[in-house]
Amino acid sequence: MTRTSATLSVCLLGVLMTITTQAQSVSPQAKQLQSSSIVIDTHDDTTQRLLDPHFDIAARHSDGNIDIPRMREGGLSAIFFSIWIPGKTLGPDAVKQALDQIDAVRETVRNHPGELVLATSADDIRAAKKENKIAALLGVEGGHMMGNDLSVLRSFAALGVRYMTLTHMENNEWADSSTAKPEHNGLTDFGKQVVLEMNRLGMIVDISHVSDKTFYDVLATSKAPVFASHSSCRAICNAARNMTDDMIGDLAKHGGVIQINYHVGFLSQEFRDYEAAHPEAEKEIKAEVEKRCADSEGCRLTAGDHIVREMMEAGKLPKVDWTKIVEHIDHAVKIAGIDHVGLGSDFDGAIMPLGMEDVTHIPQITDALLKKGYSESDIRKILGENTLRVLSEVQRISHTLNK
Repeated sequence: MTRTSATLSVCLLGVLMTITTQAQSVSPQAKQLQSSSIVIDTHDDTTQRLLDPHFDIAARHSDGNIDIPRMREGGLSAIFFSIWIPGKTLGPDAVKQALDQIDAVRETVRNHPGELVLATSADDIRAAKKENKIAALLGVEGGHMMGNDLSVLRSFAALGVRYMTLTHMENNEWADSSTAKPEHNGLTDFGKQVVLEMNRLGMIVDISHVSDKTFYDVLATSKAPVFASHSSCRAICNAARNMTDDMIGDLAKHGGVIQINYHVGFLSQEFRDYEAAHPEAEKEIKAEVEKRCADSEGCRLTAGDHIVREMMEAGKLPKVDWTKIVEHIDHAVKIAGIDHVGLGSDFDGAIMPLGMEDVTHIPQITDALLKKGYSESDIRKILGENTLRVLSEVQRISHTLNK
């Protein structure tokens, strides 16, 4: 989850009018490539919706970004469900809420065995693809949820969690966040223990949300490749949550992957500048959410995304087109190389650009990359093979460390 402003705090939220932006046409070659590739999204906040007893992931919805029918239509092979609670929630309550969300994902998979399968390895994802099932994986978004207890981290791993984002919007007691005043000058000694234990457990260390110093401390500490599960390029949009070119290059040198985030405030400098200069826009969005949703928590889980895109369509906010995603992918490839870029949408947790209203639109990315001259083999890497490589390498190193 991004949640970098009040705009983002309402970005998860309700059943509303459909944006009129039409889906882009996709070439037959792109459709074939999408369907035959393993397509992995490393960050989706749909978990929050799974907690709603009225939400059925097997039904096609007009709100939100993710459900099984739309994942099928978009050609998504594997999805990392994000386990998230606010960074100010700490201690036993944080651990309990995290475990409840992990259970919600596992129960969702158990209740839909014909469509979903719990995956914990690259081999599991490949097997799911062969069985025409969608692989469901788990990522914990914020180290505060382990309650400063390595035994909890081990429990997360045993339950199938395959990455942990070290921080969220707040610093925790052992690592600095990119969106908080530094307290630790990066990682503390305990933070380094966390990284090394994640290496031993076969969990990917996720550096989205961490401060630049924390990022470099992670690279100096980790024995395995790390990734950014949902970050974009700071050279294009100057957000602290994005990565500088130097960081992208150094991540690649260590075998990692930057997974491009689709949130408009991380894609477009124009949108980001407008938000900063016009705080009244946030108030308007909040008021519209209240007007439409009243006391409906279900509505609040998707309304902000719809409202902001409606405001972009109406000219009340700068328009951000889905092709900005491709611009960030292309830039990251130029800096890191083709083996170090992937997709981490932040679906159901951020504001999507126009033309990327939900997961059904991701074949447009494949089509756009083909038109830019990318080879099919290189596009397969971006769609999922790079992530599979990191997952495999992290688990290989785990086996070595446990001998």
